[in-house]
Amino acid sequence: MIFEAEPFRLIVSGGGTGGHTFPALTTVRALRARTGGRLEVLWVGAAGSLEERVATAEGIPFASVATGKVRRARNVLGMLSAENVRDMFRVPLGVYQACSIVRRFRPDVVLGTGGYVAVPVGVAARVCRVPLVIHEQTVRLGLANRVLARGAARVAVTAEASLELLSGAARKRAVVTGNPVRAEVLTGRADRAPVDGFDRALPTVYVTGGAQGARQINGLVTAILPWLLERANVVHQCGPAEEEQVAAAARTLPPALAARYQVKGFVGAELPDVLALADVVVSRSGAGTIAEVTALGKAAVLIPLASSAGNEQAHNASYLERAGAAVALLGEVTPEKLQAAVAPLLADPARRAALAAQARRHGRPDAAERLADEVLHAG
Repeated sequence: MIFEAEPFRLIVSGGGTGGHTFPALTTVRALRARTGGRLEVLWVGAAGSLEERVATAEGIPFASVATGKVRRARNVLGMLSAENVRDMFRVPLGVYQACSIVRRFRPDVVLGTGGYVAVPVGVAARVCRVPLVIHEQTVRLGLANRVLARGAARVAVTAEASLELLSGAARKRAVVTGNPVRAEVLTGRADRAPVDGFDRALPTVYVTGGAQGARQINGLVTAILPWLLERANVVHQCGPAEEEQVAAAARTLPPALAARYQVKGFVGAELPDVLALADVVVSRSGAGTIAEVTALGKAAVLIPLASSAGNEQAHNASYLERAGAAVALLGEVTPEKLQAAVAPLLADPARRAALAAQARRHGRPDAAERLADEVLHAG
């Protein structure tokens, strides 16, 4: 008689932003491949959230729990807002709901990738004595993962620098996996990038503020546009809301320069090929962007989002700059500062290549496989 292997049962929780959601999705895909179809997964998150939409599109069953978000302030009194007080009472409800879900589903492992939504599920894993693996995408642990690290079986971090920020006990259970990058991002080809009219003798700059764009970066780039286009081709992903405004700036350019400038509200399926073509990336320094530019080994000029939680983008950018793996523009950024940062990279291919090589040394293109290993071993 032939017995089929038991399925591997996984609950995954993490979301609120793409930085928490997409590493979880990429890891689930890696686990599906590794288990040969034996993976049974349930995603637990907030109702009506990004993670629910992503899970549904991927065909992953989804269950919702109540969540509470801590809105940070400069002092304790500032944190005692009506919204924070209300959400404090939602957390125990979320833990109760998560415990019910864990007991019904009976997972071998719970994987948490951060965000406030992961807290009730992570606490429930500990209450129900299910191994918990948490993953942190940024150099500094987010608030949710700092809470959950105490009871986690494994603490997966993206960078070596994160280890020294952990308690002694958590450090013994920590492993550096890197931040999972979608497999398709690693398979781009420069010759497939849709960039008719570009001068292939010039380097190409990819400017992006993320899926929604970044008004600050758009303004900085358009302010130096003629100068930039005399030295490079530019793909500018500006966000749907500002596409017309940025395109209007492009219409004032001389035809020879305009041919080397491509404005896109959103870069979708063509992103891997655009990244493969890019010699320099100008972008925010969110965890996903950092993972992609280092995995691909790209010279990058990083402009952190000042309002990111815990100033995490500035920490990400500073960490790479100290390692000689990126240029970080911190504090008040002017068009002149951006021009000064980009100019040597465009003028000196050797300098550009050295920065890209150092970025590659910090990249972990196999991060999803490494994190999948930790999940399987914890079970």
